[in-house]
Amino acid sequence: MGYEAIIGLEAHVELNTNSKMFCSCRVVDSTNSEPNCHVCPVCSGMPGALPSINKRAVEIGILVSLALNCNIETTSIFARKNYFYPDLPKGYQISQYEKPLATNGHINIGDSQNTTKIHIRRVHLEEDTGKLVHTNDYGKTKGVSLIDLNRAGVPLLEIVSEPDIRSPLEAVNYAKELHSVLTYLDVNSGDMEKGVLRFEANVSLRVTGSKQLNARREIKNLNSFKSLQRSIEYEIEQQIGAYKANETIRQETLGWDESNGKTIFQRSKEHSHDYRYFPEPDLPPINVNDEWKKEILSNMPELPHTKRSYFSSLGLTDYDARVLAAQRSIAEYFELAVKLGAEKNPHVLPKPISNWITTHLFSIINEVGKSIDQINIPPNHLVELIDLVHSGRTNANSAKIVLREVRKTGAAPEIVITKLGLEQTNDQATITKAVQQVLDNNPDQLTKLLDGKDSIVNWLFGQVMQSMDGKSNPDIVRTTLQDAIKRASNKRGAQ
Repeated sequence: MGYEAIIGLEAHVELNTNSKMFCSCRVVDSTNSEPNCHVCPVCSGMPGALPSINKRAVEIGILVSLALNCNIETTSIFARKNYFYPDLPKGYQISQYEKPLATNGHINIGDSQNTTKIHIRRVHLEEDTGKLVHTNDYGKTKGVSLIDLNRAGVPLLEIVSEPDIRSPLEAVNYAKELHSVLTYLDVNSGDMEKGVLRFEANVSLRVTGSKQLNARREIKNLNSFKSLQRSIEYEIEQQIGAYKANETIRQETLGWDESNGKTIFQRSKEHSHDYRYFPEPDLPPINVNDEWKKEILSNMPELPHTKRSYFSSLGLTDYDARVLAAQRSIAEYFELAVKLGAEKNPHVLPKPISNWITTHLFSIINEVGKSIDQINIPPNHLVELIDLVHSGRTNANSAKIVLREVRKTGAAPEIVITKLGLEQTNDQATITKAVQQVLDNNPDQLTKLLDGKDSIVNWLFGQVMQSMDGKSNPDIVRTTLQDAIKRASNKRGAQ
C-alpha cells in the first residue's frame, strides 16, 4: 500500500518597518541588541495601554499579497487570539482570523517544462512574540529562562498555503520562491538564521489515490531550508511507520531537533475555537479601496518569475536562469552586465557572463561572506575582463587572479593585467619552443602516449602551461602540442 504526503506551509515573516505593529517602539535585531531596551507599555502588555495600527506594515502586507496574486479584502479586522505563553506579555496575540488582509493567492514552482501551482489560503497581519533565552549562567542546576521583549510586537505577516504540496522537495521549492519574492520586495531581509522568516509545516498522510484528509502534525519554527526538508522527511517516515503498525495519528504540535535529526512532541494541536478569537475592541477595521491598492501596486518591482522568463529568452538554461534570479541583487547585476556587454563589448554574451557570475563571483562571495554589490567588482569591470579573455589579452586562469586583485584594489582589469604581468603569450614561435622542450624533457611520457595512453596528453598540456607560468594561450598551446605529437607519431611510423 502506498501513501501520499499532504503538506501545507505557514510562513511567519517579520516586516522591514521602523516601528512595531501596534506601538512606536523601534524594531531592532533581537539577536545582537541589549535585551528589553525597546519596550513600552503597549508591547509589554501593561493594563490600559492602547494599540494603534502601523500603516506602513499594512501597506507592506498589501504589496506582498498582490505579489502573491491574492485578492485584497475590502475590510479586514484584527482579533485577539487567546493563549498563554511565557513570552506573550498580554496573554493574547493581536492577529487576524475571520477577516484577514488577503485570500486566494498562488505561487508557481518548478521550471518552464513542469510547473506546479501552490495555492495560498490567506495572508494576515499580526504581532510577533517576545523571545525566550534559556541559560545555565546563573548557577542553577536546572538553568533559567529569561525573556527579551525587544521582539514583542514586531510586525508579522503570516502566509498560509493550501495543502497542495506533495513532497519535502516541493515544500523547499515553495519556501525558496516565497523567500525570493519577499527579498525582491525588500520587505524582509531573508536572514532565516536570525528568525526573521520562519516556516511551520503541517504534514499528514493518506493512501495514494484517496481524497480523505487525515490528522496532521505541525512542525514549528523551521528557520532553514535544510531543516524544513529534513523535518518533513522524518515526519513522513514516522507517520508511515505508525499507519503500518495500526497506530492512531494524533493531531500534535512538534519541534525539530536539528542536531539529532528528529521531531520532539511539544503539545497537542489546538483547534481554532481553542483560541477564543474575538474582534480586537481597541483597533478599527482596515478598509482598502482601489486607489490605495493602485498606489501600492505602482511600487511593485519585477518579480523573480519575470526575471527568470527574461533570462531564459537570453539563451540561459532553466537552471542558470533560476540561480541568477533567486536574489534581486544578483539578477540586477547580471542584467546590467548584459546591457553593458551589448553596448560596449558585443563579444561578451549573456551565457559567458552567467558562467562567470555563477562560478568565479559566487566563489568570491562565499569566501568573503558579502553580497554581490559589496565585493567591489562592478559589472563594467567583469564585462571588461571577459572581453580581455575573449580578445586574447589574458587567459581564463590568469583572469581569476585578476578578478581577485580587482576586488582588493578596485582597479580596472586592464591595469591589473599590466601591473601583474599577466598578459597572455600568443607568439607561435615561443609556444612551439616551449612545447618541444616539454616533449624533449619527457621522452618516456611521450612514448606511453604514442603507445595508446591518450590521457597523457592532458598531463603534457599542463606541463607546457606550467613552464610558461600559465600565461600562454591555451588554445594555441593545445593545437601546437597536437601537431608536435602528430609529427612524433609520423616519425616513429617511418622508422
